[in-house]
Amino acid sequence: MITPIEQITSIVPEARSAEKVDASGAQGAFGNIFRSAIENVRQTDAEKTQAQYLLATGQLDNPAALTIASTKNEIAVSLLVQLRNKALDAYSELTRISL
Repeated sequence: MITPIEQITSIVPEARSAEKVDASGAQGAFGNIFRSAIENVRQTDAEKTQAQYLLATGQLDNPAALTIASTKNEIAVSLLVQLRNKALDAYSELTRISL
């Protein structure tokens, strides 16, 4: 059986609507970045805590896993702090703008 050809639609209206990003969309994207960074910190902290527990109970076969988990957690926290600092810098820069 031959399948019918579907109607071709224009992509121009979709492109124009994509250009018009409202404030709530930008705020949502900005908030999503922070939410994902916070979730990453929580996740890496849980991994580090689990590795510490396993090492303390003698169940961890590879002690380097604790070092790796700890380093991942430090990097995730550092990234979150840097994001916060950049956001505060941007906010203070915006408040200095006179209209």
